[in-house]
Amino acid sequence: MEEIILIVVFGLVWGSFLNVVIYRLPRGLSLLRPPSSCPHCGKQIKFYENIPILSYLALRGKCGSCKANISLAYPLVEALTPFCFLLVYMQYSLSPHFFASCLFVSALIVLGFIDYHHQILPDEITLSGLVLALLYTFFRDDLSLTQALLGAGVGAGFLLLVYGVYYLLRKKEGLGLGDVTMMLMVGAFLGWKQTLLTLILASIGGAIVGVFFIIFKKKDLQHALPFGTFLAPAAFVALLYGQQIIDAYLSLDRQP
Repeated sequence: MEEIILIVVFGLVWGSFLNVVIYRLPRGLSLLRPPSSCPHCGKQIKFYENIPILSYLALRGKCGSCKANISLAYPLVEALTPFCFLLVYMQYSLSPHFFASCLFVSALIVLGFIDYHHQILPDEITLSGLVLALLYTFFRDDLSLTQALLGAGVGAGFLLLVYGVYYLLRKKEGLGLGDVTMMLMVGAFLGWKQTLLTLILASIGGAIVGVFFIIFKKKDLQHALPFGTFLAPAAFVALLYGQQIIDAYLSLDRQP
């Protein structure tokens, strides 16, 4: 129970920091200075106004100074982070892979939200994550450096193929290269099997949302969707349940 409480508390605080990364990184701002302030009026946020989730509820989703609305994304990230950490803990307990996976999940959360808001996937996260994932292979038993490189190649290679084919047919980009670098990171951490599963799940999710926009929002096939926002949750599912999903699928294939 103590471990769970510690994970939740740390996850809430860490989620608050991830909000800083999500807001500042795509704007080219320092992650450390100045202290957090309201994006509307610029007033510095007091420490008691910066308590994860509780401050948002106490302030009723508004700035304490100018009363401008605070984005729901802030408490969502603060709640999502410890929730994801707990799911990772249930799968791996307090093992070295738990801590490595929490760092990987943190990168997924940041990338998913940044891509949703800005349609970019910063190299500072994707390429740094790739390097760390490759270095981590020297300390893990379930994935070798060769397997990590294969996973990175499969993930990035598939999206590069899609990128190239679409560009040849339509003479314009249908996929951002940030998605490619993101899959380098994902593939290096998950290996090629879970990487393929990530691509399948993300494609299914993107197709469902795309159909929704076409039918209910009257968008056409040219409406762009940030694919990284679908890759992030798909990679998280593959991290925790990828092997079970693959085994279940293969067992169905063996049935007469």
